[in-house]
Amino acid sequence: MIKKIISVLLSASVLMLASCADKPVVTDQKPVTTITLSWWGNDSRNEYTIEAVERFEKLHPEIKVKCSYSEWQGYEARSRTQMISDTEADVMQINVGWLRQYSPDGTGYYDLEKVSDIISLDNFPKDCLEYGKRNGVLNAVPIAMNAETVYFNKSIYDRYGLEIPKTWDDLFKAAEVMRKDGVYPLSGAAKSMWMYCMAYAEQQNGKHFFNGSDEITFTADDLQILIDFYCRMVNEGVIPKVEDFQRYNIDNLVYAGLVGWVSDAMNYLQKPIDEGSEFIAGSYTADSPENSGEGWYEKPATLYAISKNTEHPKEAALLMDFMLNSTEWAELQGVEKGIPISDSVRDYLESKGDLSGIQYEASQVMENNDKISPMNSIIEDDKLYNSFIDACNLVLFDKATPEEAAAQLYEIYSESYAVQGE
Repeated sequence: MIKKIISVLLSASVLMLASCADKPVVTDQKPVTTITLSWWGNDSRNEYTIEAVERFEKLHPEIKVKCSYSEWQGYEARSRTQMISDTEADVMQINVGWLRQYSPDGTGYYDLEKVSDIISLDNFPKDCLEYGKRNGVLNAVPIAMNAETVYFNKSIYDRYGLEIPKTWDDLFKAAEVMRKDGVYPLSGAAKSMWMYCMAYAEQQNGKHFFNGSDEITFTADDLQILIDFYCRMVNEGVIPKVEDFQRYNIDNLVYAGLVGWVSDAMNYLQKPIDEGSEFIAGSYTADSPENSGEGWYEKPATLYAISKNTEHPKEAALLMDFMLNSTEWAELQGVEKGIPISDSVRDYLESKGDLSGIQYEASQVMENNDKISPMNSIIEDDKLYNSFIDACNLVLFDKATPEEAAAQLYEIYSESYAVQGE
């Protein structure tokens, strides 16, 4: 009898369990979608980006963001492998040159116009969005704009009783005064000096280095203008050779000026500013002040894109809009990636008093100049500027005449790039 009762109770328990298991579980929790985000940067950038992602996840508990990041060189190498193997992140920080490299026909990244109902593209001027297009397709949105800028330590120039240079001749006159003390009116790394000499050459010959078809327009004679000018600046003490450029000499007041990107202003100048030096963002050097900006270029400092392979375009677009346009993200990022383009972010930073200082001044020089041109990203290829410096050194060390060095440089460029007329 007891066994029978136990058997009945067990059977009832099994039926109850089976009945509960068959009923749907009622819950308000939405399914979670996981997307990936990648960027490059130092520890400070990594920390604020991770914190900003956490803010996004709190606003969107249905989305989980998996982060991947590293310093620039590692990021570039890994991104190359990922783009080739179609394993890139859903949302990624990209360099402007990657659009040409990975999306020549506009299909290498997701078409952001398809999610324009989520990403507030109206916060961005149309001319800025053009930088993110390939073959008419919006592949990426710039975070900030960038240009090589001339920064001058006004405190040093004042000490010598000199005005801030505006023309090429002004620099050579400053060198006549400063070089007795081993001070250089200007300095810069290889790419910056390449771009600086390019501005001079383009002002002299009246044409851009690249045409609209990515062909080099410069002849050997034009390249000689570049070589002669760089060598003259070195020989007359306007700049140190790029191989000798040391950033600590900005701190030590050996360099009275610097050519560098808008986004690099505080990276180079924070310490001497903290120690009492006054820096200004000068006008773009020209043969005459009214021609300032001719031969100079602007580009996106960096951009955000969505993978063409993403399985979650809506969620990726929500994250990208948060990164580009939200005050929550802007509060943490500030101007670390440059002066933001987004109207909503810029208005927020201005209300906080964060749009000031040397970097903002440099951005205003860029934005207020109507002669500066959109940059063809090929001009940043390291083979171009490294070969240029090599050619200059042949002349500086009496290994070749300027004519011979220019002819050799033209042949090197002809082997690797399309040259007009060939």
